[in-house]
Order: sequence, then C-alpha cells, then structure tokens
Amino acid sequence: MSVNQQAHTGPPYGQPQPGYQGYQQPAYGGQSLPGAPQAQYGAYNGPMPGYQQPVPPQGYFPSLGFPSKGSPVSLNSDTSSLAPNFIGSLRAPPTSGAPPPASGASHPSGPLAYSQFEHGDVQNGIPASAAPVQRPPASQPFLPGSAPTPVSQISTFQQYGPPPASVQQLRNHMAGMTIGSTAASAPPPAGLGYASVPPVSGSVSATGSGLYTPYSASQGPPLTSVSQGLPLAQPPLPAQAISTQRPPTQVPGFTPPPPSAGVGPSSYPPTTGAPRPPAMPGPPLPGQTVAGPPSSQPNHVSSPPPPSAMAGLHPGPPMSGLHGPPPPTHPPQPGYPMQQNGSFGQMRGPQPNYGGAYPGAPNYGSPPGPPPPPKRLDPDSIPSPIQVIEDDRNNRGSEPFVTGVRGQVPPLVTTNFLVKDQGNASPRYIRCTSYNIPCTSDMAKQSQVPLAAVIKPLATLPPEETLPYLVDHGESGPVRCNRCKAYMCPFMQFIEGGRRFQCCFCSCVTEVPPHYFQHLDHTGKRVDFYDRPELSLGSYEFLATVDYCKNNKFPSPPAFIFMIDVSYNAVKSGLVRLICEELKSLLDYLPREGNMEESAIRVGFVTYNKVLHFYNVKSSLAQPQMMVVSDVADMFVPLLDGFLVNVNESRTVIASLLDQIPEMFADTRETETVFAPVIQAGLEALKAAECAGKLFIFHTSLPIAEAPGKLKNRDDRKLINTDKEKTLFQPQTSFYNNLAKDCVAQGCCVDLFLFPNQYLDVATLGVVPYQTGGSIYKYAYFQLETDQYRFLNDLRRDVQKEVGFDAVMRVRTSTGIRATDFFGAFYMSNTTDVEMAGLDCDKTITVEFKHDDKLSEDSGALLQCALLYTSCAGQRRLRIHNLSLNCCTQLADLYRNCETDTLINYLAKYAYRGVLSSPVKTVRDALINQCAQILACYRKNCASPSSAGQLILPECMKLLPVYLNCVLKSDVLQPGPEVTTDDRAYIRQLVTSMDVAETNVFFYPRLLPLTKADVDSDSLPAAIRNSEERLSKGDIYLLENGLNIFVWVGVSVQQGLIQNLFGVSSFSQISNALSTLPVLENPLSKKVRSIVDMLQRQRSRYMKLIIVKQEDKLEMLFKHFLVEDKSLTGGASYVDFLCHMHKEIRQLLS
Repeated sequence: MSVNQQAHTGPPYGQPQPGYQGYQQPAYGGQSLPGAPQAQYGAYNGPMPGYQQPVPPQGYFPSLGFPSKGSPVSLNSDTSSLAPNFIGSLRAPPTSGAPPPASGASHPSGPLAYSQFEHGDVQNGIPASAAPVQRPPASQPFLPGSAPTPVSQISTFQQYGPPPASVQQLRNHMAGMTIGSTAASAPPPAGLGYASVPPVSGSVSATGSGLYTPYSASQGPPLTSVSQGLPLAQPPLPAQAISTQRPPTQVPGFTPPPPSAGVGPSSYPPTTGAPRPPAMPGPPLPGQTVAGPPSSQPNHVSSPPPPSAMAGLHPGPPMSGLHGPPPPTHPPQPGYPMQQNGSFGQMRGPQPNYGGAYPGAPNYGSPPGPPPPPKRLDPDSIPSPIQVIEDDRNNRGSEPFVTGVRGQVPPLVTTNFLVKDQGNASPRYIRCTSYNIPCTSDMAKQSQVPLAAVIKPLATLPPEETLPYLVDHGESGPVRCNRCKAYMCPFMQFIEGGRRFQCCFCSCVTEVPPHYFQHLDHTGKRVDFYDRPELSLGSYEFLATVDYCKNNKFPSPPAFIFMIDVSYNAVKSGLVRLICEELKSLLDYLPREGNMEESAIRVGFVTYNKVLHFYNVKSSLAQPQMMVVSDVADMFVPLLDGFLVNVNESRTVIASLLDQIPEMFADTRETETVFAPVIQAGLEALKAAECAGKLFIFHTSLPIAEAPGKLKNRDDRKLINTDKEKTLFQPQTSFYNNLAKDCVAQGCCVDLFLFPNQYLDVATLGVVPYQTGGSIYKYAYFQLETDQYRFLNDLRRDVQKEVGFDAVMRVRTSTGIRATDFFGAFYMSNTTDVEMAGLDCDKTITVEFKHDDKLSEDSGALLQCALLYTSCAGQRRLRIHNLSLNCCTQLADLYRNCETDTLINYLAKYAYRGVLSSPVKTVRDALINQCAQILACYRKNCASPSSAGQLILPECMKLLPVYLNCVLKSDVLQPGPEVTTDDRAYIRQLVTSMDVAETNVFFYPRLLPLTKADVDSDSLPAAIRNSEERLSKGDIYLLENGLNIFVWVGVSVQQGLIQNLFGVSSFSQISNALSTLPVLENPLSKKVRSIVDMLQRQRSRYMKLIIVKQEDKLEMLFKHFLVEDKSLTGGASYVDFLCHMHKEIRQLLS
C-alpha cells in the first residue's frame, strides 16, 4: 500500500559524511534485524471432500468459489476523492434473534488458562521477521493456572424464518443488493491450498471456500453478522468499499450474540478438514421438524442451546425491522469501482437460480415473513493485515528510508528497512499517528484523528545504522534559543551572514556565540553544515555541562542493588538458589560505556522477609557480614562503607555471600513479607551514596506483614462489569505514590520480578516501578524446571540493557501546536517535564498534541524531543530528536498520511488509562465512537459519492477496524472468567510503555505455518491470518504475541514430522510440559528452533513456549489469540465488527 507522498522540494539535505571527525560515538549496542521474509497465504486445506453440494434450493446463495476478477471501473487513485477501501454489500440478517449482549458484558466460556492476552485483533501484525525495533529476549506470559476444559462442541439445528410471502417480496429484497458483474465459478476441488492462487497485487484472492467452510446447500445459507443486523449481500470486489444495505435496525451493543446454532459468523466452522457432523445429529428437539437444515458444527459454543422451539437462539425480543423485505435503497452500481489500491478479494456472483423462496424452510414457530438470509461477507474479501504487511515489505523493504524530506510516512514497523538520517529523526525513535497534520483545530476536531507521537528516546539501532554522534561544545554547552530554549537543530535559520539565527520553534532571533560562528554559502547554509551533527542530522547527543546536573555537581556512576525475598515460598521453590547462582556470572555483564574495560556501576545486596538483612561485602573482608534491621517502620541503612562495591574488587566476598544466602535461609519457616520498606531501604542507600541507580526486587507474595505499605487481599471478581471495576486497577493506598515521588527525586528506578502463587495486587505493587520508569516481570506459579530459562533470560537482558538514569524529557513544538498529554512509565511534577528515575532502551513515551493556533502549509510543524540523562558511566548527556511534519488544509491529505499501527498504539494506551477512572463499557464505547467518527468524516469529505450501502475506508486506515476490534477484545477491556485481576493490571501497565512494533504483534499476533517453512532458506514461512479456519489439522503452526509462543500441532500431522520436531513417535506422546523444543539433528528441528530464536531476539521479553495439541485442553487458550474469530468472552469476529462499524458510520452520516 503505497502512501501517496508528494516529493518534497525543500532544500536538499546532502549526504552526511560517513563519520564526523572528532565525535565519539556512544556504544549503544543494537541487534541486527533478520531479513524480512515475504508473507503470502499459508496453507489451507479447503473444505472437506465428500460433501456433495446438491442443487441449491431457490432462495439461497451457497458459498461459491471466487470468480475471476472482472475489471472493475478503475477510478484514479488519489485518496482525496476516493473510497479506498471499499467493502461489499452489507445487509441486515433476517433472523429473529436476541439482541447481542451489551458490549462489555462478560460471557461464559470454558476456563482459559492465562497465558494469554485477549484476542487483540491487531492485524497489522506481526512481521514475518521484521520488527524493526529490536528487542532482545525476555518475556512474561501469564501462566496457565488451572488447565482449561474444552468446551464441548455441539451440533445443533439452524432455523430460518419462513420464506417471503411472495416472489414480489423476494424481488424487492433483491433490488437492494448491489450485485457485481462477475461470473460465478464452480467451487474448486476440496483441499486446494490458499497458496495455490497467487494473490493479486493489493487484493486477497483465493480459491477455496473462503474463510468459512462452505455450507452444503441443504444446510441453508450462512447468515451474515447476526450480531449487527447487517449481513453483506455479497462479498465485495477488489475495490475497497464494502457496499452494504441494511434495514433500519438498531441492535443495542455490538457484541455478537452467543452462537446461534451454527449460523453465520457467530459460530465457527469445524477446523478445516475435520469431518462434518452428520446431517441429522440425534433426534429433533421438541417443536422441530426433521426437515430443518443442520448447522455446521460450531467450534466455540458458549453453552448448549436451550431446547426450546427456537433452538440455538437465545431468547429475547426479535430484531425490529427484520420481518419483511428491507426497503429498497440506492440503485445498484455497475460493479464496484477499484478504489485506490484497494485490496479486497474477489467477489462471488449471485446464484444463477435464485428464484423463489427456499421451499423446505420449516417454520419453527416464528411469524411468517422474513426473506431468506443473504450471503455472509466473505472474510477473504475484507482488508487483510497479512496482505497489507506483505505489500509494504515488497514495496518499501528494499530501499533505505532517507529522512531528508519533511512529512514522509515511514515503512510499517513490520517491514525490515534501513534508515539514513538526513535531518529528521529515524522512525525507530519517533513515530506519529499522522505525518500531515491539519492547519486548524476545527479541522482536527472534525476528523477526530488524534495527533500523537510515540517516542522511544534510547531505542536500540541495528548494527548497520550509525549511533547518534556525541557533540561536546565545552564549558559553554549546547547552543540554544534565548526564548524557548530549543536546542540547535537542522531547522534553525541563520541570518545576517551567520551572526544570528532565527528559532524554528518560536521565531525569536538569537546571537550566535563567537566560538560557534561560521560563514554562510550562497544558499544561506553554513559552510560547516555537514561537519556538525546538530545542523545536518535528526538525532544526536550533546555532552551536558555542570549546569545540567543536580546541585551543580557532576553525578557519580549509578549503582545496582539486588533485593531478594527469602520467605518460605521463595526458598522452597528453588528461586533463591537460582538467583544467587545466576548473579555470580551475571555481575560480569553490567552495562559499560563504549570501550571501557569494566563497568563503573557498583553493586549491593539485601535479603528480606519480615525484616531486612544488609550485607557488607567490602573487599578487605574475609567473609561477608550481615546486619539485620527489624524496625521496618523507620527504615535506615545500617552501614555505608562496604554496602555498594566495585564487582572486580570484591569478587571473592560477593561469591562467598551468594553461596551462603541459600544455605542461611534453607530452613526458614517465615511466610510473611514486607515490601515498601525494601524500596525505602534501597532509596536510603542511594541517597547515602549520592548516586542514582536501580533496585532489582525479587518478590513472591502479598505484603501482609505489619509495616508501612502493608496490603490486604481485595481481589473481587464480582466487581467486573460494574461501576466499581475501576478500583481493581487503582492502588489500594496512596503510600506507594508518595514513595514513587521520592524515588524519582533521587533517581532510584525499581525493576520488579514477581513470582506469585496467588493474588498479590500488581495494581499497587506496580506503582513504584511504573512511576520510576522501571519494569515489571511476572511468573505466575513459578516452577523451576519450566520457567527458569525464561526468568534467567529476562534477568540477563534487564541487567545488561542500556539505561539512562535521573532522566527528564521535554517535547517542544513549533508555534500552533503544543504537547498536552503524556502516556508511559514516568512521573510528572509539572505539565511539561516527563521525569524518570530510569529510562531503558525498550520504553516509550507517547505524547499527544493539540492546536493552540493556526499552522501554515508552507512552514509545516516541528517537534523536538530533548532527553537529559546520566549514562551508565555517570556522564550527563542530552539526547535530541527532531522531526518535521507537513500541514494541510484538505482532509484528504491528512487521511493519506496516517499510520494505523501508531494510531492503535495511542488508542490502546488512551483506553488503558481510561479504565482507571471510567467503567470499562464506557471506555469501549468511546473507542468505537471515535473510530466511527474518523471513518465517517473520511466518507463524508473525501470519498467519491456512492451508495450508503458501501463501507468506504481510507487506504492508510483500512486495518483500523480489525486492529481496533483486537484492542476491544483484549483482557483489560473484555476479560474472560480465567483472567485474574493481577493479569489485567499487569497487562495494562505493560502496554502503556510498549512501542509500536510491540503493540502491533501483541494485539494481532503473528501466525506462521511451520510445516511450510523452507528448511534450506533463512526466511520465515509466510504468515497467515489469525483465524481458526486458516488452520489445517495436518500442519503445525507457531503463534507469537511478544509474551508467548504457541506451537499448535494438528491431530493429523504426519508421524515423520512429529518425530523430527519432538523426538517422539506419535501425536499422543507429545508432552504439553515442554518449555523448549528438543535439540534434534535434522533439518526441520534446526529450522524451527532457529525461527523461535529469531523471534525471541526481536522481542524485549523472553517469550514463554507453550505446546498446544489440537483438541487438547490448552487449545482454548490458543484460540483466544485467533483474533479474527469471535471470542469466548463475547468479543466480535472481524467480519461482525466491520459490519458494526459500518452501522455506526451510517448512523453518524444520517
């Protein structure tokens, strides 16, 4: 999907020299990005052979194969006038069904173990290998607590209302449908893989039955989107509009109803290739005639349908407006126009013999009148995240992204690309929701597109990109604007022969200091332009002078303090011994500056249960000394000299201590712990040493011992879906907020490793890590054999990664906009400065901007992010990132330059903060409403005129509905019964500081068919869409979401594959308990393990590996991540949600 960009004719930024002489480069090690493979459709085994499709009864369209693409009318592809993503004809489902449950209501389902995060339907998904921002391993899944039980699969009757009263009614019914001009082709033979049809560029084309297994004609047509009351009359053409007609029905809420007897999207077809249920499953229920068509076997039935005359439909008022034909609306259009690279799959034509009513439809007691259900929207014809990702890779992955041009939209986060800094910061440091912002606040309000930037100031770069240069201006420090204090950057304008410069942010004119003076060339540029990073690059660093330091004193190098819970649970589980063993070797890998021989960081050790034990590990001692502080109400540090030491000098004493700790507490019976005094102790130690630093706290239980910050168990699942639900996300006491404020003032960052076996109030314990810029890692039900590898990988990466201490960040903007809101892990004592005791290379700060004046198209808008921090060697530095954006007076230019992944990142963070103060349902409704307004504004002002039955999406935002649905279905906003309160609080905090690549794969996981991997190449297999219908029982798949990796094994996988991958001879012998894949000497094993390793390297946390066998109890957990499907907690399927969004947009437009 190329984003239309005008070539900019601004002054050319020339090529920067390969190296600036005399500037040292700080060593921020990055990891290389593996080459991004291409993703096209993976295998799909097609419908099950052996089910003949009898001649279709009149009045019904069976699912046809895709006809060859007709040539749609091609409109010119300029977003300004077009409907880029046009999606087929939606029409209300004539069922008398219950209204769907109000959104936000929790729905019953079999328990899912929690290693999951709600289906985040984030389809812009997961790069096949691309995440440009690297994240070394570390991961924190939620452990499956109790094994979930599979939901039994029930085969039920579908019921349809009686046929239309007359042929005339039927014709009226047909008149509303826009039938495309394509010839219908016969269904292809079963078993054809999707991969066999080359995707048309920009369109998802496929043979086979489409995502939904075809219904045999006797079964009756699949209903479309029961939940919304807008089935699609037929799947759309490859234009990006979905033409939809609907009767004037309003269904409250949008969550689809529980599966109605296998009808339509609310129930899942059997896993592809699974044998279909017999046509007549058992005796008919009371009141049913045997002639009724059986449904396909639903795979996710929340509960058995009530045995009433309305079998399968939940009781409830019939949908109004569904009896009788819908009113005819606009005349059919001649085919669908091809809208600006729209990528839709091919359309299926109408049934040739759609003559009269379906003769055999039994009455089942419903009043006569509804027309037969129209065809469902074909999932292959709606925008596919996989296709969008693939197109972007193919179009933009080969060329470097050169940042010299203002307002360029970068490649997607899923594309592996190289960045050349020529005056604007790399998208690895800053990504925006739109690169062309409205000139006026009225236009911004009208569009409802939030203007935000996701900033990752210390992001890791791949090895082939240059790290920011370090500029030293000596004692005078960096050159700044006199008025707004912006730092010298490429956009400053030198005047009067170079003696003064005009600020690009506030227009104030400042004298150039004598030492900084340089003549200008004939274009008005300084002649040393290319010799100075701050004049020619978007990102660079300044060495800060003493004026930028606390108390006008240069800082000491930071310290790391390891604080280990030695209560009964921690000792018994083997955790204490594991940590002590690991620290012996890990202390040699503390972060160090550039080419320094050893790290400047000092270390200290504390153990605790109800009391605290401090250790003197001074190098002159023969043995470590322990000092106990039992007065936890008034915490102090009992020793100064010998507590924080240099690792190399005290190596033998430290080794002796780490050997002794597990033995000293081996027989402990103490089960209670304190928590706040532990943080206070670390804070006091750093104060005494007059340095910043980080506390690594390893904690196992709710701190119930008598002490400051004592907590009680307040977990209450009955609060879910009530107005008091927000209290579950709020800390139970303000004590920790005050403690966090003190920590930030000292530069004391807290990283918390939790090992809970029950509730421990993450919402409260997480306050200090969150507000100090630290991290939380959670290993529920920690077991040494299965979890130690993941924990140790997380710990190693956490200790070794680059961190800035005592950090303050400010974002300046040019006149016309200003930063108004901030999201992330930090503390703010005023409205402009973001303060963090520590900021690491994985953390992002999201900033929202609002207009405070008009902007001009000529000058554009500028952002400058300045981060002041102390490096791990104790050097005070300023890191500067600059970005220039275009401004527009036409809404079409705004919509043509948006970035959906960044928009979803912002919306998720906005919603996750909203749950602290509003009921979850309110937050969900606000999200849906905002997105509907964004899309309705586009439809009204930018799309070419077309029938109201068409859903038209901007090309850049065609994945907004699918990704938004993923956010709505996430555990924070729609938890299943198995999701704990701690899990939700943990995920809420985690997402708040994620970067765009992380939220992308978190909400729309990456699904790879391992059996399709080429063992001889380095590339990943092509990703497939997150839906159960894409899985074949003869294959093995890998799904990753940044916290977990699932390996799903189908029941019919060949024995040889099982032997090669798992080292056992049959499916039944595969163990669910594996936490790593066995190392076997064969090409498949090597390939799959290399894929897993590659994915682990891309993520900031080590992902937990979970083996899932088809039809096993863990499969419910796995299905939770198939985010295009309806979720067990009541979340809509992608198709249903798209229909719902269309309904919302039409309401707004009318």
